[in-house]
Amino acid sequence: MGLSTLKQGTLAIAASDFDARPMTYVDGEQRLGYEPDLARLVCDRLGLTPVWTNLPMEDFYPEMQAGHFDVVWFNQANTPERQAWVDFSRPYGLFDEAVLVKSDRAIASPADLVGLKVGGLADSTNIALAATFPDVILVPFPGSDQVLPEMLAALRAGEIDALIDDELVLVVAAEDDPTLKIAFSLPTQARFSIGVRKGNLELRDAIDQVLEDLIADGTLSHLWNTWIPWKPFPF
Repeated sequence: MGLSTLKQGTLAIAASDFDARPMTYVDGEQRLGYEPDLARLVCDRLGLTPVWTNLPMEDFYPEMQAGHFDVVWFNQANTPERQAWVDFSRPYGLFDEAVLVKSDRAIASPADLVGLKVGGLADSTNIALAATFPDVILVPFPGSDQVLPEMLAALRAGEIDALIDDELVLVVAAEDDPTLKIAFSLPTQARFSIGVRKGNLELRDAIDQVLEDLIADGTLSHLWNTWIPWKPFPF
């Protein structure tokens, strides 16, 4: 298709090695999950080869602004703040957020968190949502690729009382550790989208068309049900 990318025939993807399964994770040399599988499908139809680079999450948008990547494609909700840095594709998923606590805590709503410490990823939509809870103490964690294990360890150790993150990620964490539970979910339906380098509307529109085609022919629904079978396909 002769799309304009930084390197001909390649899609340079700003991402992280952060373990966010089932959305994305790294196993040895292989990147797995809903997002990487979708990236491969999109790139195959566009005649591109995906190349991921592990970055600290706080560097995603400065690196995009500097022109070092074609897209940022890693658990990114489309927000007005981020639209200043990139041109977003149509969403490839709608996702909720949730709060994780120790299984013996009687916490079932934001009102139960008054005066308690709520951890979350610094500068994320998650911790911004927690900031709307009444009288909580926010504990932001820097966005290293080990941030989820660090936040879970802090929760288990009692350094924080609750952890807010994407529901999909926390469901897996609760399934892996019976001492933890989802206290409550927040139906935010965040529009996870691909952030394309600002001004490259040709690439953005081509990605949009492929996503539309994948929805129309059932491919995206099949991929969703492979990785996220417990949630209804949203499109």
